[in-house]
This record gives sequence, structure tokens and C-alpha cells, in this order.
Amino acid sequence: MPKRVFIFFLLIQSTFCIYSQNRFQTEVNSIQKKYETLWNKNKETIVFTGSSSIRLWKNLDSIFPNKQIINTGFGASLSGDLLHFTDELIIKYNPTKVFIYEGDNDIAYDKTPKEILKNLIAIIEKIKKSNKEIDVILISAKPSINRWHLKKKYKRFNRKLKRITKKESDIHFVDVWKPMLKGKKINTDLFSPDGLHMNPQGYKIWYMAIKQHLN
Repeated sequence: MPKRVFIFFLLIQSTFCIYSQNRFQTEVNSIQKKYETLWNKNKETIVFTGSSSIRLWKNLDSIFPNKQIINTGFGASLSGDLLHFTDELIIKYNPTKVFIYEGDNDIAYDKTPKEILKNLIAIIEKIKKSNKEIDVILISAKPSINRWHLKKKYKRFNRKLKRITKKESDIHFVDVWKPMLKGKKINTDLFSPDGLHMNPQGYKIWYMAIKQHLN
């Protein structure tokens, strides 16, 4: 490869990486600004973060009224995006517990479970480096109407995700896959018209799955 072409390729690659890492910067800034006045740093904090299934969970405060919940879910994020913004979206709030939902979009973008788990492990390591006492709860990928054709990949990812939580007592796994099925088929009553995101019935399933970890 000619030297000029090689240098041009590196510049393009570098620009793409910077763009990818910062594509949610505006949204992350907005989240931080929102909690400048809402977050009480002297009160125990629980962070929910990850992709849009978390971002759209609008009633976390009302269903857990005695908890200080920080919802830093953002956009159509991938696990690599959360890794990039771990400090801003998790560590900044010095939480006692962190609920993470990532992997759903990764699978849809043809990322392998190995790639996703590598990012999630790196996120956990950053969290633990800031405070080893933080409990981390990993939420399984959910089934959805739009992505049901990828169910085998999601099930394989969930098995591997559960496996990494067995190594540490303060890393937990929450299964939302099975409760959202009707027999062996997806429960279509749990979804909004887009076939990907959940309606209030779907979030009730999630509430039942995770509530034991809030106590």
C-alpha cells in the first residue's frame, strides 16, 4: 500500500473511531445536566444504565419511591458506548448498585457474545476500581418481535452473560428473557407498536424480575 494511501486510511479510521466514541456525547451531557439538581450526593444512589430499554423506563422513581434512582440509559447504545462513558454515566454518581442493560443492540449489529462480554467485563472492572463494594446487576437481553429471528444468538449471549456472574458474589444476573415468553413464543402483548420497545405491561415484567435486587 502506498505511504500516502496508508496515512489517509489511518486518518479516516481514527476519525471514525472518535466519531463512534462520541456519537452520544450530546445526550450524555443532557443526562448529566438533568441530574445536577436532582441528584443528592449524600443519599444512597442506584444507577440504571444501558440502551433505550432503560432510557424509556420512565417510572423507575415511582415504582421504587424510597430509593434514589439515577436513570442514565442512552440512545441506541452498544456495550462499547457504555464502556466509553462509564465514568460519566455510572462512577460519577458513586452508586451502591448498578443495573446494566447492554447487548440487545450489539447482537442486532452482528457483534459476537465474546465482543460484548469483553466490553461488559471492562465496564465492571472500571466500576470495581472506583469502589469494590458496588453491586453490579446484569440484565439479560430481552426477546422482541423485531429481533425474534435472532433468538438463538440472544439465548447464547444470555447463557454466557449468566456464566460470568457466577464468579463473583456481588455481580448478579437478572433473566427477563423467559418471563417475556408465552410458552416457547414471544408474548406480543408486552410491546409497543414498533415491535422492539416495551409497553407498561413489559416493564411490569422487568419490575418483578429485578425488585429483589433493590432490597
